Amino acid sequence: MPTSRTRALFPISGQVEAGQFAPAGGLGTTVSTMEIDAPVAGRALVVIVDDRTAHGAGTDSTGPLVTELLNEAGFLVDATVIVSADEVEIRNALNTAVIGGVDLVISVGGTGVSPRDVTPDATEDVLDRELLGISEALRSSGLAAGALDAGLSRGLVGVSGSTLVVNLASSRAAIRDGMATLTPLAGHVIGELSGIAE
Repeated sequence: MPTSRTRALFPISGQVEAGQFAPAGGLGTTVSTMEIDAPVAGRALVVIVDDRTAHGAGTDSTGPLVTELLNEAGFLVDATVIVSADEVEIRNALNTAVIGGVDLVISVGGTGVSPRDVTPDATEDVLDRELLGISEALRSSGLAAGALDAGLSRGLVGVSGSTLVVNLASSRAAIRDGMATLTPLAGHVIGELSGIAE
């Protein structure tokens, strides 16, 4: 597991504006920084795809959950960004994460079959290689756990440059189950991409 010396941003409260990045955990009037010198699974970024939240009509409850689960898995979460269900906005958020050098970017929402569910379509344009086995594992484990939206998800998983990109359905059950399935697989993929996997 790599050791990383990085600046982490903490404390959080408030709402993230559409298309804006927030420190892991949220926005607040004060942000303290501290140096962390510890083994980490990698750097991550969370992209929430939700029209209501992006337009200020709702509050994001899934970003903090994904951040918590990523932290438990040893990831440093750089930020959360909230975008509308718009292919260009989603693609820009994913590309920004890849260019920013994160090891893992997880998008939440917009993976179903409605006309506004365009996350997989935007993701497809960003990926260099698709990892079909992981996306099928996420769907299968979601269905087995009773998360119907996970089973109906068109979500993709793949690699863009040296970044693992994952689409998750937006229910809390799909997120929890998806993260439990994803975490060991993500560690292996990230290790291979960074050249340290055995």
